[in-house]
Amino acid sequence: MTGLTAETLLHLPVRVRGIHVGWPVDLILDAEGTRAIGLDVLCADETHRFLALAAAEVREDEIAVSSALTLLTDVELAFYRAQGTTLRGRGLHDALLGNDWRIEALVTGEPAPAA
Repeated sequence: MTGLTAETLLHLPVRVRGIHVGWPVDLILDAEGTRAIGLDVLCADETHRFLALAAAEVREDEIAVSSALTLLTDVELAFYRAQGTTLRGRGLHDALLGNDWRIEALVTGEPAPAA
C-alpha cells in the first residue's frame, strides 16, 4: 500500500463481492496517530460501521471485503474511535499511507491553489 493517500482511500466505495455497501467517511488511527487501523463507513442503511483495514482489500476502484460481517456495528466503531483518533478529528486534511498502514506524511491544511 505504499504511496496511497487517505483522501484516495476515502473516495473508494466499499463493496462486498461487487455489491456496494457504503462509503468511508473517516480514517481511524491508532492512539499515537502513527498508523491507520480502520475506516468509519457510512453504509447504505445510513448507519456507521467500523471496517478494520486488515479485513479489507484495497483495489484501484474499490475497498473489497469478503463478507458484510466484517463491517462491525456502531458499538465497535465507538470503541475504536475512543481508543484511537481519527484523521478528521485531528484536523488533518490528508495523510500519505505506507507499509502496514503507517502514516508517512501528514497534510494539515488545504492544498495550495494551482498557479
